[in-house]
Amino acid sequence: MKPETGFSDSLLDTMEQKKKSEKDSCTAKFSMGFYLRTVTRLLSEPKKFFGDCAGETTFNPALCFLVISSLFFTAASLMSNMYIRPFMMGVIFFVNAVSMAFIAAAFGYVVMTMLMGRKVSFVRFFSIYAFASGITLLVSWVPFLMYLTEPWKWWLVGTGMTMGCGFRLSQALVIIGVSMGVMFLFFWSVLPIITPGR
Repeated sequence: MKPETGFSDSLLDTMEQKKKSEKDSCTAKFSMGFYLRTVTRLLSEPKKFFGDCAGETTFNPALCFLVISSLFFTAASLMSNMYIRPFMMGVIFFVNAVSMAFIAAAFGYVVMTMLMGRKVSFVRFFSIYAFASGITLLVSWVPFLMYLTEPWKWWLVGTGMTMGCGFRLSQALVIIGVSMGVMFLFFWSVLPIITPGR
């Protein structure tokens, strides 16, 4: 019986160490190792990733993950097309990629606060959008994949809300649906101001 008990204890220790390492990967300082591990986990086990990292990830790693993905998206977009002003287009691509995650998170957070109260911090809320946007940016530069990456991104956001923030599925759908509607109306209203000549 002792060998069996020893094997069982060893197995439990291995599982606990693996779980601890997954938690540590959420709180670790940003590095390329952190980035690659996060990409792997978001692709292979997104539900477990958001569940393990619930309330653990700080602002900087999430932001850095988004920035690195945005740089890759910008470089890939520039290389796939011949632009007259590549530097200007690169700045636009990069700023748009990063800012859209902030804008979407801000609108979603406001909707959540107004409808359900302040259930989680903005940092925790933003990290979900940053990771969801960051992973989809890696393939969003391919034009015909946009119809797949957008639904994928919002599915990841919803998964992050339910697994990482404790929202019910219905609550996550309401936050996403209302915030997307408000964003659409917002950009539709400011478009004439941005492009007055059209």
